[in-house]
Amino acid sequence: MGIDTANIPEQICLLKHRISRQCPDLEERFREIESRVSEDIRKIEEFKEQGKCAIPEITFTEIAENSVNKKTIETVKRHGAVIVRNVFSPEQVKDWFLELNRYLDQNGYYEQDDPGLDNYFSDLKADKPQICAVYWSKPQIQARQSSELAQVRTFLNSLWIYQNNGRLHFHPDRECTYADRVRMRMPGDTSLGLSPHVDGGSVERWLGGNYQQVYSSLFGSNWQDYDPFNGAFRTEVEGIDSPAVCRAFRTWQGWTALTSQGAGDGTLQLIPTTMGIAYILLRPFLQDVPEEVLCGAVEGRAQAITEEWHSLLLRGLVTIPKVEPGDTVWWHPDVVHAVEHEHQGCDVSSVMYIGSAPLCERNTRYLDRQKQPFLDGRSAPDFAPEDFEKNFPDRATIDDLSQLGKMQMGFDQWD
Repeated sequence: MGIDTANIPEQICLLKHRISRQCPDLEERFREIESRVSEDIRKIEEFKEQGKCAIPEITFTEIAENSVNKKTIETVKRHGAVIVRNVFSPEQVKDWFLELNRYLDQNGYYEQDDPGLDNYFSDLKADKPQICAVYWSKPQIQARQSSELAQVRTFLNSLWIYQNNGRLHFHPDRECTYADRVRMRMPGDTSLGLSPHVDGGSVERWLGGNYQQVYSSLFGSNWQDYDPFNGAFRTEVEGIDSPAVCRAFRTWQGWTALTSQGAGDGTLQLIPTTMGIAYILLRPFLQDVPEEVLCGAVEGRAQAITEEWHSLLLRGLVTIPKVEPGDTVWWHPDVVHAVEHEHQGCDVSSVMYIGSAPLCERNTRYLDRQKQPFLDGRSAPDFAPEDFEKNFPDRATIDDLSQLGKMQMGFDQWD
């Protein structure tokens, strides 16, 4: 059952009345969460003052050798973000980057009319980002089904509580391919940024029944029981259907760097604290917020993070540290992120968007929707139906899938 989109303002008012009765200490609760978030923001600011970045980093070798220490894991979970270095060799990534450019150029991608169907971010401050709506190039397929990313995602998925009370929420070591796009941002571009936001819907986090279960402890007897990495109910949340709204369950959003990029290169920014979502969720219940307002939440859009309502959080917005080809970047689905407004660098800022969508019933249903678009060369089902690749003769086919790739795409059963 989907979210009821009728009379959203009335639903918001009813929700606020119910929560106010349920939590008479709501303002005190918010101030405690605000204090906890302030600690994270201060640490982020201290790192910035020292010329460092609060986002933790590990190497692929540490994951492969199972040598990531407990303190680093705790830091990753507190910040909800991590850079994993050297997942792929520079030589491999250079080949992929050249092949992707050839794929786009020789198939006339840039000469095609853009139907402009993807308006998910239309009410954020900057224009639509320069993302190439291709999903089925051979480099993308090869990266998604690589053994290296399989190891990284298994490690990251294992940071979650993926089973409890005798119930398995998802398989941490089995992946479902969530096909996404490619960024090719040109130097000098000033139109392609994204203002701070959270994906996964907006009003749904307050009005959706399963989302309410995910965040129930924030409004319960002890908000400190909230665990951002508890998988319970996460695989069952529903959103309002809209172009580019993710209908799969992702433990981590992420991308793989195809080029060097860092501050000023038109790249990713994060507010690296997993408790930011608690601040966002309780903020609308304060007295200064109109009764029908959820502070940046508009149905069918991303959850906007604004100076008006979330000034504390915005102090913690940082650009990721410089990454090199073959490095990967990962962030929790509730972590606030943005894209720098201007690309001030000298080279193309390019990534392949590849997150983590572990095997569960929800993601299996998504694979069933995604199989035929892959075979037909159409856009992935969560995205605007631009279907640019239908007539690309050199797009990937089922013959390009490895055994692992076929299982990840749902064409074969897992062993």
